[in-house]
Amino acid sequence: MERREFLGVLGGAAAAWPLAAHAQQSGVPVVGFLRSTSLAPFENLVTAFRLGLKEAGFVEGQNVAIEYRYADNQADRLRAMAAELISRPVAVIVANTPSALAAKSATTTIPIVFATGSDPVRQGLVTNLNRPGGNTTGVVFFGGVVGAKRLELLRQLAPKATTIATLTHPASPEANADQREVRVGAQSLGQQIINFEVSSARDIEVAFATIVQRGAGALQVGAGAFLTSNWELIVALAARHALPTSYDGRAAVEGGGLMSYGASITDAYRQAGIYAGRLLKGEKPADLPVVQATKFEFVLNHKTAKALRLEVSDRVLALADEVIE
Repeated sequence: MERREFLGVLGGAAAAWPLAAHAQQSGVPVVGFLRSTSLAPFENLVTAFRLGLKEAGFVEGQNVAIEYRYADNQADRLRAMAAELISRPVAVIVANTPSALAAKSATTTIPIVFATGSDPVRQGLVTNLNRPGGNTTGVVFFGGVVGAKRLELLRQLAPKATTIATLTHPASPEANADQREVRVGAQSLGQQIINFEVSSARDIEVAFATIVQRGAGALQVGAGAFLTSNWELIVALAARHALPTSYDGRAAVEGGGLMSYGASITDAYRQAGIYAGRLLKGEKPADLPVVQATKFEFVLNHKTAKALRLEVSDRVLALADEVIE
């Protein structure tokens, strides 16, 4: 992380602390917003969360305060961050998958709202989707179950790619489901797949060199917070190597990537904001069914397709929910 970015994140968190302290003294509830990633490039999720809170009747700085914590992809920091939020104390914690697991291990009383792309039952966040039980509930956007569909769309954009590479983060809860979907999709399409596991920026750079060396004609980036956090690096490397690439989230496409297909994570965080508001009003997480995201979107960067000299059919253009020119 660059120094100015670090200072910006630190400054934002520090600025929130006195506000939260004042909020607690004045009786205004405090929400803890905890993510395993950095703040950038996820500002849109914060905006969506605030929108959901507003829909539930809570406006930051008026009748609710929010404390933000970002672990900058250092999972070993999450337990301490969760403990700090709990000690303040906060009324509700909103978190992505690794952060929610850390918070759940730290408290059995403070309500937790998760936004996850993996199966929350399998992850141990809840015992049942309809009757969560305990102190957790949330929103599922199942990032790992659309891998086959993304592969199919990528194939339509890069039909000459005899081999397609995939990037996965082995520690991501979504990785296994994502790879299962991709393997099934590849088998039905008769597509050769080679997978690369990456756990650092250096791993990503090395993987790209190997992908090019092995002659892969396209790349599919797996689901999960780590790879989403590194979309800027991946987009830059994909452009450098002229490699058609599919992403899990739209931010990469807005930043120059070729295409994305998946559930709207932005909408998932809006729904998480609504649930946080309902909990602040006194509802119990055990009684709130886990919400499953229903909004999926296919975003295509036509400018990038042209730069890669890809012929985009009218059919593919018609399938796109948004075309970036």
